[in-house]
Amino acid sequence: MATLAALDGSEPRAIDTHAHQPTAEFLEDAGGEMMQDAATKFGTSIDTWDYDAMREEYHEAGIAKTVMLGWDAETNTGNPPVPNDYVAEVRDEYPDFMIGFGSVDPLKDDCVQEAIRCVEDLDLSGFKFQQIAQGFDPSDPRHDHLWNTIEDLGVPVVFHGGSSTLGAGKPGGRGLKIRYGDPMLVDDVAAEHPGMDILLAHPAFPWEKEQLAICQQKGNVYMDLSGWLPKYIDDQVLQYAGSVLQDKVMFGTDYPMIRPGRWLDQLAEYTDFSEDVQRKILWENAEEFLGL
Repeated sequence: MATLAALDGSEPRAIDTHAHQPTAEFLEDAGGEMMQDAATKFGTSIDTWDYDAMREEYHEAGIAKTVMLGWDAETNTGNPPVPNDYVAEVRDEYPDFMIGFGSVDPLKDDCVQEAIRCVEDLDLSGFKFQQIAQGFDPSDPRHDHLWNTIEDLGVPVVFHGGSSTLGAGKPGGRGLKIRYGDPMLVDDVAAEHPGMDILLAHPAFPWEKEQLAICQQKGNVYMDLSGWLPKYIDDQVLQYAGSVLQDKVMFGTDYPMIRPGRWLDQLAEYTDFSEDVQRKILWENAEEFLGL
């Protein structure tokens, strides 16, 4: 098994910027049938476990912290959200391990008020949007009030980038539209809200080149490598991660669909990043982005 030089040491340092709950709240309730489709595509099954087991797994892999993402796609999918209060409660139980990001459904009338509550009352550290599951175009002017509010709140935002395995293989993909995952729609938001730091999740297949261009041109846009094992990440993405975008790319898994130990083993096996680049990708860029 290959070892990452940046992880050689006694204390975990890495930060996973993209993790979901390994519990029924996300995998069964919020995910529903479309999550089962994704699990089938990943070649896994819908199993659940608790947060003590999750933390132990992460620390054994050399990972100190993870961003735990909320989820609210209720309007478009009919499935209940992972409540922001629940995300905050779990964060409070594991304050040295979890960083809580809320989620608001942009199609709900109270999305702006809920965004304010997430930060001012629940002390969540940012927001996650999954445009395909939530069924919305982030560049639509109807969402400007939400983006203005989040920009004023001064917290970062994670947007989904690329296609999605949710609903994969089912007729009509269960009605989910992958065009909402085009990172060019987020480019509009980044241009119009320069005070909002944005993390584009995943290597954005089939729009990898567009996403690389956005990260290179927009100072407030970053990306993570979650949702794909390094073996399958586009060569140009890895080339940019090790060179011109080495200060803009972060480690992420998409836990529990992808397990951290396996992801890190593949990073060591399929890349030859210098130790300096490894440190940037695995924790230094995330520390700066998250203000740690």
